[in-house]
Formats: sequence, C-alpha cells, structure tokens
Amino acid sequence: MKEFFGWQKGDWGAYFGLLANNLTNYFTMAGLLIFTVGLPAEFVYTRIAPGFGLAIFLAGFFYWYAAKNLIKKTGRTDVTALPSGPSAPSIFLVVFLIILPIARETGDVYFAWKVALGWCFLEALVELSGAFIGDWLRRIIPRSVLLSCLGGLGLLLLAMNPILQSFEAPLISFVVLAIIFINWFGKKPIFPRIPTGFLLLAVGTLLAWVFGQMDVSAIAEGAETVGISIPLLQLTDLFTGIPPAFGFLVSAIPLGVTNFIFTLENIESASAAGDDYNVRNIMIANSTSSIVGCMFGCPFPTTVYIGHPGWKSIGAGAGYTLATGFTVFLIGLFGFGGLLLSIIPLSAVFPILFYVGIVVAVQAVNESPRVELPAVFVCLFPWIANWALTLVNNTLTSAGTSAGEVGLTAFADAGVYHSGLVALGSGAPLSSILWGCLVVFAVRNKSTYAIVSALTAAVLTITGVIHSPSVGLWLQPELTIGYLLLAVLFAYKYFDARRTSDDVKESQKTEKELAANQTV
Repeated sequence: MKEFFGWQKGDWGAYFGLLANNLTNYFTMAGLLIFTVGLPAEFVYTRIAPGFGLAIFLAGFFYWYAAKNLIKKTGRTDVTALPSGPSAPSIFLVVFLIILPIARETGDVYFAWKVALGWCFLEALVELSGAFIGDWLRRIIPRSVLLSCLGGLGLLLLAMNPILQSFEAPLISFVVLAIIFINWFGKKPIFPRIPTGFLLLAVGTLLAWVFGQMDVSAIAEGAETVGISIPLLQLTDLFTGIPPAFGFLVSAIPLGVTNFIFTLENIESASAAGDDYNVRNIMIANSTSSIVGCMFGCPFPTTVYIGHPGWKSIGAGAGYTLATGFTVFLIGLFGFGGLLLSIIPLSAVFPILFYVGIVVAVQAVNESPRVELPAVFVCLFPWIANWALTLVNNTLTSAGTSAGEVGLTAFADAGVYHSGLVALGSGAPLSSILWGCLVVFAVRNKSTYAIVSALTAAVLTITGVIHSPSVGLWLQPELTIGYLLLAVLFAYKYFDARRTSDDVKESQKTEKELAANQTV
C-alpha cells in the first residue's frame, strides 16, 4: 500500500506542514467571507467550502499522479510530488476587488459571489494558456531568474508576515521555530520517532492552551458548523456570474499570467531539486482543478505551492500531496473548519511557512552560477517594494486615510518614497523576472536577449501590467521611455560587439595575407 501511494517516511512531516499551509488559507478564506463580506457562515461552510476542498483534492490527485508517473518513468523512489493549494493572493484579490465592492454597490452578497465564480473561471482560462507557452518560456528565461523570483516570493510573501506574527506570539512560536531549526535545518532531530510536522502542531497547540491563548468557548461555536455538506454542482450560478465578470477581466488576466509564471517557477525549482515534471501537464491540471472548483461554488483558483525543495529535503515522496488534498476535502465535506480553528492556533502554523520560504530562497542561491548571483538579489527588490507598499497602504487604510490624502510631499519629507514603491512593487512577479533577465543577459553578454527583455518591459509598462496599481494605457510614460533607452543601450552594445568582432576578423585576415606574401 505504501508503495502504491509512493509514501516515504518524510511524507508525514510534509503532510502536516502542507496541511497547515492549506488550513491557513482555508481559515483566511472563511474569515474574510464571513466577517468582512458578510456572507452567512452556514452558506460559506455548506456551499463554498465543499467546492474549495474538492478543488484542492483534485489538484493533489493530479500532482500525486504526476509524481507516480515520474517514479515509473525514472525508476527512482525518491521522487517528491509538487505541493498545491488555493492561491493565497487570489483570496484577497477576489474578496477585496470583486466580492466586497459588488456587495456594497448592489447590497447582494450572493450576486457578488456569483460574479466571483465567473471571474475564477476566466482566470483559469488565462492560466490554461500557460500550458501552451510554458515550455517556451522555460527555455528562454534563465533558471537562476526563475528560482530567484520564487525566492523573493518565498521570503517576502510567504515568510515575512509569518515571522512577524511569530514574534507577536513568542511563547508559542519560538519553541516551534527551534524545533524546525533542529529537525529540518539540522542533522540530529529531536524526538526522531515523531513526524516533525505533527510535532510542530502538537507542541504549538499545547503551549497555546497552557499559556491561556485559546478560548474553550470557541470550541462549542466551531462545533456548530460540523455536518455533512456534499459539493453541489452550481452551473447556473457560475453562468450567471460570467457576463458581469468580464468587467473584471483586467484583474483576471494579470493574476492568471502571474499564476502560470508561479507554476513555471515551481516546476523549474522541482527540476533543480531533481524532479523534472512535464510543464504542459502540470499547468493543465492546475487550471482544471480551478475550473472544477468554481463549478462547485469555490471562487478561488488553485495553484502549485512553493516549497517542493523544502519537502524534498525532509524526505517526502508522492503521497503527502494526495493525503493533504483528501484531508482538506474531508474538512470541507464535514464542516470541520471552524472546529479546527478553535483548537489549533495559527501561531503554531506560521513558523512552518517561514521554513518553506527560507528553503526556497536558499535554493535560488545554491542553484545559480556564481557569475549570475547578482540577479538573485536584484530579483528581490520588486518583492521588497511590493511587501512594503502593501504594508504602507494597509496602514493608511486602517487609519482611515489614503496615499492621495497624505500627499507625496509629506511622504518624501518622512523619507518614504511612495511613488517609487508603487512603481517598483506593482506587478512584482513579472518585473522581478524581467530585471533578473536584464542582469543575466548583461553579464552573459547576450545583448539581443536583453533588448527583447527591455522592449517586453516597455510594453508591459505602457499597458499598466507592471509598475502601475491598475491596468491602463500610458500610466507610467517615464518608466516606459526608460526601458526603451535600455533597449537602445543594449542595441549599441550589440553593434559595437559586432564591429569589434569584424575588426578582429579583418585584422586576422590582413595578418594572414601579409604572412602569405612574405612566404612567397
């Protein structure tokens, strides 16, 4: 049975770690829909959560099956499956850019949910396009750039907030972090007979209850959501939401492109760790699970998670991703989400996300040629700006104001370059890749590739895909011109190199002719 599922000893640790990651997003999804949007808890747990769990299970099944095929193809037993789950950025985007504004405008939270279903369907179709151009992109984008962009995502979007939240709950998180350092970073684990993922959640939960940071009464409230809720096919709601969802296509296209770029980066990361998956099959599986999810009421697309090298480093095989997907499906089926949230503290989960982000960043450094190492750090800056921009904007919103009301002069006087944060932080996934490519192609003396990168950046800038908070034409003219100047610079370098090469060839030809004449 273990051989059939591709289960290895390290699958236990990976299972609890990936499950914790998925549960974090599950709780975030439920909390935002119930407390921010105002959807009834019963509706969320009986109509949306089952489809949410089904989509994650389907993605887990696809990636387990892909790992089994790779085991069969290579004859290896150390293949690690790709991790997956709901796209965390899309949860916030769908809630705050689609559901919440429509609900406030129309007063109908259910109509807003239907539009979100239609948006998820359109986003999945955009993501599906990656199945047909993913291999091509993988061939032209340097591995160091793909891994570095993923490392920036891991550090700033996956690891930074969890480590900050860990320092807000040190009585729980510090011990959990130390166990991670000993068991997953070190070579001599403590309590080696206990799966580390389970140990982390158990110790964190125990400490939270001992120090009085959990509420017994919350268990009774969480138990109220328990009950069987079978995923229901909701095609009428989906088709109702598709036409109005076209109005939000400007957000579906960038996120769809971003998700298939993330998937591409994770496939490259797995390849660097020794598991070379078929790009087209993985991207088709990713978009298919998202489409099935929205057909059953879930407006949030699935994606391949970062962390494959982390789970591989602890000896995970193929089984953990299937087991995680099935567990999340059961949680949605039986309504266990609220109950688990009342028992397991999130402060026990945050350090696990921190570990995964660190491992992904370390891989970017280890797998990059020495001459390309500057690109690793250049790729970080769009992510740093993106994180800082989000922090600043959220702070302003909580204070009841905005950047426009504060004014750029006030920001500059305080040493905060808000315009720069907007420009560098918007569209971070794509701008990180483009700047990484510019660095690598510059140091590798590939001027034609650098010209294409600069022109691509100019097109994406003039259309607002990168460097702008929203899509539109001619929003950042100076940045666009800046990229065009880069293209001119690399064009000069290209022709100068050709001229120098021609001069050398002509000189060599003259020398040969003189030598021949002297011989005669």
